[in-house]
Order: sequence, then structure tokens, then C-alpha cells
Amino acid sequence: MRTIKISFLIFLLAMLSFRGNCETHQLDLAESIAIAKMKSFDMLSLKQDLKIAEYNLKSATSRFKTHVDLDLDVPNYTETVRQYEDSAGITFYPVRQSLLRSELTINQPLPTDGNIYISSGLSSTDDYNDSKRWLRMNTRLGLTQPIDALYGYNRIKSEFKRAELAYEQSQKRLKREELNLVYYVSNSFYRLLQVQKREEIALMNLERQKDAFQIAKNKFDAGLIREVDALQMEVDLAEAQNNYDMAVIDRFSAENEFKELIGVGLSDTVVISSDIDYQLVDVDEDMAVELALQNRTEIREQEISIELNQLNLKRQKSEGMITGNLNAYYEKIGVHDSPMSNEIGDSFNKSFNDFQERPGNFGVGISINIPIIDWGENKALVQAAEARLKQNQYRMQETTRAIETEVKNLVAGLNSSLKRLQLLEKNVEVAEKSFEITRMRYSDGDIDSQDLALERERLNNAYISHLSSYIQYELNLADLMRKTFYDFKKDEPVL
Repeated sequence: MRTIKISFLIFLLAMLSFRGNCETHQLDLAESIAIAKMKSFDMLSLKQDLKIAEYNLKSATSRFKTHVDLDLDVPNYTETVRQYEDSAGITFYPVRQSLLRSELTINQPLPTDGNIYISSGLSSTDDYNDSKRWLRMNTRLGLTQPIDALYGYNRIKSEFKRAELAYEQSQKRLKREELNLVYYVSNSFYRLLQVQKREEIALMNLERQKDAFQIAKNKFDAGLIREVDALQMEVDLAEAQNNYDMAVIDRFSAENEFKELIGVGLSDTVVISSDIDYQLVDVDEDMAVELALQNRTEIREQEISIELNQLNLKRQKSEGMITGNLNAYYEKIGVHDSPMSNEIGDSFNKSFNDFQERPGNFGVGISINIPIIDWGENKALVQAAEARLKQNQYRMQETTRAIETEVKNLVAGLNSSLKRLQLLEKNVEVAEKSFEITRMRYSDGDIDSQDLALERERLNNAYISHLSSYIQYELNLADLMRKTFYDFKKDEPVL
């Protein structure tokens, strides 16, 4: 088994030694986070979501602006047989026509969900069967206005509000995921640091065991200890070597996971800062809770959901209201027919004269739809919308309480981990001094190999416990930052 592990390790080292073009990244935690924000696939995808929401908001804003459209037929030729029916029967007649048409429409949406428009067109129809040309020009000024938008549901304003809320929601989601990414990168960074330190501890343990084995060998050769003690030292040395080999493999695995998370090439080399100094941070629980309630995106997202529910409720209520449309227009038309042989300019002038002389057309009308009986269909849908609104209001209350509890527990855990870290820091100092004394006593023959092994194990456990406590403290700080949007190390809000 040991041979297989060593062979696998040699294979990994060989693969790394033959890498082609690759980069070496000297990274601390801040640099790792910066790279992840630029290259992480999750962040790249969320940034595209934000762009989508931004473009949708721009589109909703543009709906309030003047729109200009030009329709053209250049030309439209028709050659067919059409049917005509009257009291005398059915008649078929041939059609050969060519149409040239243009129409310009200027439309101004109104905040009341209606619109004012003006359209002006010119068309020329050549009838080849009759050898005639029909020229027509028209201009229309009109108004359309849904009357229910004045007291019920205004679609243009509601869609704009939806787009605004969707954009804000995307911003909040991106910010939350950015802070989550900071935490995930911190977690992976400290895991890599942990396995690197474990590798260093395993190497120190291996060196100590080699030294102890050499002492035991010398003492056995001199006849000072039993053979079983010397053999035990050899077994301990083999175990220390195996632990070191496994620590190296764990480091390779943690490095690859870290590279994948921050978005650098798997063939690149990553060297992270191994400094484990820490900063004493005193966090006030009430301040942390207040910051979390002010800044947590989940609360605002719940508020957005409630606003969207209110819009849906308003829309649903409008389905049961009296609806209708107001339409009004004033139009001028000029027409003229002439032989196709006439010049187009002459036909245009005569059509324009007719346009000026002919009385204008106008129209105004109101269409109304009054719901009378729907057997409670819309009322049930309104009640369902009200229930969804109430449901989201309860969720918001639950989210607020959950955030407050979460932050309080996190602050308590942070303070506890700091005390434990300070305690274990002293424990490492004591364990190092105790091991040195034990090693000297073993060298002098005062104790046997079992006592030395126990003391060595105690020292290794002190190193590992201190390292784990340090990482837990740093991760608690990173977690508190993403849960409050406040960097307590720097004593400043997260922008």
C-alpha cells in the first residue's frame, strides 16, 4: 500500500515537472478573492444576469419615449383573379395592380397607458387592366386611452416598476453572491493553508522521528535498549513517512480545488501566503445585528417580492372592473385618379389639391365592457393573490428573525473561537518546550520510546489544534462580513 502511494506521488511530481506554458501565482487572500471576482464562472454568469436586467430596464424606460415608424411598399405587384358577389350572382374578374406606398407614424405613449399618434401616408396604385393610376394621401391625428388605466391597472407604469425591481433584485443577488464568493474563496484558501501547514507539521514530525530513530539505533548498537524498542522506532519512522506522503497528496488535491474555484489554469502554480498572524477583532453583537438588518439583501428581496405581489394583486382586481377604451381621431384625405400615361407629378398635385379642399374626417367613441356574472372566478383569483401577498409578508418576518438569530450565534462563535485560539497559542509554546525536555531525557536514557512517542503526538496535536482554531477564527470573520456587509477587520462597510 505504501509503495502504491509513493508511486502515485512520484507520478504527480513527474506530471508537474513536465508542464508546458504555465504561470506562477504568488497569492495572499485578498489577491485570490480579486482573481475569483474576475474569473469565477459563477460571477461571470451573475454579471450577465445583471446586464439582462439592465437592458430590460432600459427597454421599459424607452416605452415612455416617442416612437417613429416608417412602413413602405416598394413596390407591391399583384396579378390574380378575385371574386365579387352581389344579388346578380358571383363574378370573377382579373386584377393586375402595382402598389407604391409609404406611411410615417409618430407615436407618443402617455403615462396614463394611452397614446397620441400622428400618421401621414402617400400611396400610388397602378391598375393595368383599366390603365389608371390612383393616388391617395392622408394624415391622421389620433388618441387612444384605456379608461380602466385611470382607476385600475396602469400597464406601462407597472411594467416599468417590474423592470426597476428586477434590476435592483439582480444587483442585490450579485452583491450577495459576491460576498458568498469571498467566503468560499476564504474557505478554500484556508483549507489549502491548512493542508500546507499539515504537510509542514508532517515533515517536522518525520525529521524528529528520523532523529529519534538514529538515537534508538545508536543505543541499540551499544546494548542500552532492547531490540523491540529499536524496532518500534523503525515502525514509527515508517508511519511518519507515510503520513508525510499522504499530506503531500492532500496538498495537491486542495491546490486543484482552489485553482478551479478562483478560475486559474489547473496547470498553473499557486503559492499562497503561509502567514498565520491574526488580528484581534472585538465585535459588538447589537451593532452586528443592526448592520445585518440594514444591509442583508434577503430582506430587500423579500420587500421586492411583496411589491411584485401588490402589483399582481392590483392587476388581478382590474380583471373584474369595468374596462373600456376611448378613441378619437381627425383625418384629412386627398385622392385622384388619372390615366397611367399622365406624369406622376401632375397626379400628386391634383391629389394634394383634393387633400386641401376635401372636408376632414373625424371620429370619437368609447367602448365599455362590464363584467356581470363570472360565478366568482375573478374573486377567487384575487383572494389567491392576497394569500400570496400575506405569505410573503410572513416570510419577511421569518427572514428578519432568522437573520438576527444567525448573526447573534455567529458573533458568539467568533468570540469563542478567539478565546480558544489564544489559549491554544500558549498550548503550542508549552508543548514545544515539553517535547524538547522529553527528547533530551530520551537521549539521556531516562525514558523509553513510548514516552517520546506520546510527547511527539501531543506536540503534533497542539500544532494541528492551533491551526484549526486559527482557520475557524478567520472563517468566522469572513462569514460575519458576508452576513452583515461590514468588514470588522478594517472597521468599514463593504462597498
